[in-house]
Amino acid sequence: MMHAPSQTASGFGRAWFALTVAFALHVFDEASTGFLNVYSPTVTAMRERFGWFPMPTFGFREWLVGLSVGVAFCFALTPIAARGARWLRPLAWFYSLVMFFNGVGHTVFSILGRTVASVTFPRPAPGFYSSPLLLFGSVWLMMQLRKTVSRDRFATSA
Repeated sequence: MMHAPSQTASGFGRAWFALTVAFALHVFDEASTGFLNVYSPTVTAMRERFGWFPMPTFGFREWLVGLSVGVAFCFALTPIAARGARWLRPLAWFYSLVMFFNGVGHTVFSILGRTVASVTFPRPAPGFYSSPLLLFGSVWLMMQLRKTVSRDRFATSA
């Protein structure tokens, strides 16, 4: 049985764990609502418009395996986040920002009913239902990162 990590004075483990649970649920949400049916045509349209567009297209299996490995990696880092490892902080900021903008993107595309002019879908967008969890988890992690760096600074100056 998996238990939520403890929160040490300098750690951000609970917030990291919560965001990773949200990430896992988001992968399930996307996989079960046909996310790649929107994502791949969007990438193709963006490449036609901007030849330099850097996002890849995926088959379902490689996409799901890649995200599952990413989720497992994030779960594996949870004890390190709980200890507040300094080297993990930049990755935690990146992780929280990516997930925040992921949640915002699914919300905005749900409102618009499209990603680009040629890629429309019935609302809500695939992956929308778990987006509030991504937003909550990423904001919580950002708040914990700010709070723990403040504690670290106070502890070193005292």
